[in-house]
Amino acid sequence: MLSIWNVVFIAALFAGVFLIRIYALKVQDRLIRLEERLRLTNILPEALRRRIQELTEDQLVGLRFASDDELASLVEKTLASNWSRKEIKANVHTWRPDYFRI
Repeated sequence: MLSIWNVVFIAALFAGVFLIRIYALKVQDRLIRLEERLRLTNILPEALRRRIQELTEDQLVGLRFASDDELASLVEKTLASNWSRKEIKANVHTWRPDYFRI
C-alpha cells in the first residue's frame, strides 16, 4: 500500500515540475510576442507595419533572431508565404542572439 502512494506521489511530482516548465515557456513566448510587435512597429515601413497583426505567435517567435537589417524582408516573405517558425529561422542570415531565453 505504501509503495502505491509513493508511485502516485512521484508521478504527481513529475507532472508538477513538467507543468511549471511548460508555463514558464508559454509566458516567455508571450513576452517575446509583445517585444517583437514593439520592435516591428519601430523598424518596419508603414505598409508592413499595418500587417503586424497578421503574424502568428509562432511566426513572431521565429522572427526574434533576425537582425534589424533583414527583418522587413523576412516579414514580407513570411506574410506572403505563411512561413512557419522553422522556415523563418532557416532564412535568417544574420542572427541576433537571445541570451535571456530559458
